[in-house]
Amino acid sequence: MVWLMMGITLTAFGQRDRNIDREKLDAAKVGFITNRLSLTPEQAEKFWPLFNEHEENRMSMMREMRSISRKSEAEISNEEARELIKSRFEIQMKLLNAEKAFLEKISETLSPVQALRLNEVNRDFTRHIYRMQRRDRDSRNQENQE
Repeated sequence: MVWLMMGITLTAFGQRDRNIDREKLDAAKVGFITNRLSLTPEQAEKFWPLFNEHEENRMSMMREMRSISRKSEAEISNEEARELIKSRFEIQMKLLNAEKAFLEKISETLSPVQALRLNEVNRDFTRHIYRMQRRDRDSRNQENQE
């Protein structure tokens, strides 16, 4: 059931000229992770609000890191570079502390094995999306060549 829903939902994501429907992508991610971690309904009810809050916080910090990287591309002084390096390490520490706090919170809901597998399952979802996009792009290129 989950795989069918994901297959139908994700076919739209492979088309570059269309905007990605964030709601569909999020729903597919929920289905994928819930299925792969074998979350019970009770676990899922407690887990997803924590996960979503953590992801939002993590993405915010990653945007800060990208901002630092963009600043480093410009002509800057050594002192400015030192400050950017210091800022980057501070954000990395915040990311690490946030990850630790998140794992402690979800360990109250998930088993240690599920908590440990979460990161890999999340990456598997991203890889799955990229593969689907590549397959769709390749099939469109093949159709255009015929």
